[in-house]
Amino acid sequence: MESIIDLRHPLPVLANKIDWSFLDKQLGGVYKPGAGHPPLPIRLMAGLLILKHMHSLSDEVLCDRWVENPYFQYFCGEQVFQHELRFDRSSLTRWRQRLGEERLAALLQESLRVAHSNGALETKDLQRVVVDTTVQSKAIAHPTDARLTHKAIEKLVGFATENGIKLRQSYLRVAKIAAIMVGRYLHAKQHKRANGKLKFLRVRLSRLIRDIERKIESNSELRTKFAPLLSLVVKVRHQDHRQRGQKVYALHAPEVECIGKGKARTPYEFGCKVSIATPVTSPKGGQFVLHSQALHGNPFDGHTLEGAVSDIEKNTGVEVTRIHADKGYRGHNYKKKLSVWISGQVKRTTPAIKREMKRRAAVEPVIGHVKAEHRMGRNYLRGIKGDRINALLAAVGYNFHLLVRWFRWLLCALIRWLITEANSEKPA
Repeated sequence: MESIIDLRHPLPVLANKIDWSFLDKQLGGVYKPGAGHPPLPIRLMAGLLILKHMHSLSDEVLCDRWVENPYFQYFCGEQVFQHELRFDRSSLTRWRQRLGEERLAALLQESLRVAHSNGALETKDLQRVVVDTTVQSKAIAHPTDARLTHKAIEKLVGFATENGIKLRQSYLRVAKIAAIMVGRYLHAKQHKRANGKLKFLRVRLSRLIRDIERKIESNSELRTKFAPLLSLVVKVRHQDHRQRGQKVYALHAPEVECIGKGKARTPYEFGCKVSIATPVTSPKGGQFVLHSQALHGNPFDGHTLEGAVSDIEKNTGVEVTRIHADKGYRGHNYKKKLSVWISGQVKRTTPAIKREMKRRAAVEPVIGHVKAEHRMGRNYLRGIKGDRINALLAAVGYNFHLLVRWFRWLLCALIRWLITEANSEKPA
């Protein structure tokens, strides 16, 4: 492989800087000895996860790119160019689920170690941080009462068909028409007619629930199988857009939450809250992400600060001395209250701290890049576990992207220095 690629390319340089033995030790705990197919190498799977979020690729596109790109294969530890995939695409899904957020945190720790050891980050950059929260949207359609009710009807009919339950009536045709008419009436601001069609949908949903319950009453196996779907469908049937508390916004992703961040363009976002931390200084290699963690239950920002700081110290191994946050963190739960500065604060500020407070907004473009270019903007991974894994891997992809850019800059600086030296040695 080394004979067909340029070893000065940033990707091979980065591959040689990563401590793969550390990752093998941290991620290798998922192996269980016994019969079955031999496990895939740790470097292969870790490299694939890094490349996926570095370049914002789906699993299918990543597999296609890996076959045709020798630099990708070298990064994943291949010694000879492979003309076929060594693994199945579904292996990526199983590896993500098997590793989980705790083990995958080793990738973020390694990215920060490489940055620190190669001059892209300094110790002072790890001691002074800015913490903020954003929303990681889930891959769901915009939830409306009519759409959810119609989808619940379709799910119930599908359940009955799969299990051989003969329904009195499926209501699929009339429910589809009613759902379409709700949208048309609301567009025309004819709210009474829209509410009438919505009531029509809810009545048909109630009839389906009762019909299926009567027909599986004597079958304990079907009742157990029907229970998870039933609990969701009943919530959809009785929830109202004015009610408080957790609601169902997607039947295939019941963990989705409605979060309002006060934005004019998106008053409400559907997904989960994510805490992100970056240096408040201006590191040479860029604004690396020091901490990224998905938070479910829509917690108050201030109550997430203590966990965020402890995670930063765990990832970097450096004690945090100064923390900058926006006004959403007022009333936080961090024990060292004198180490926290809130935007707009006047007391206890010095000229140096005022300069740092002006850089608090540096976290905003970082959030934008992580969401737009590294797959945090729309999460396609399933469940609560998928939310946490995607938030972490998006930060990993962003950090390794900065490292590739850093090594490219170092190479260009070296070439410029060599050219300057060669020109200076020439006789006048």
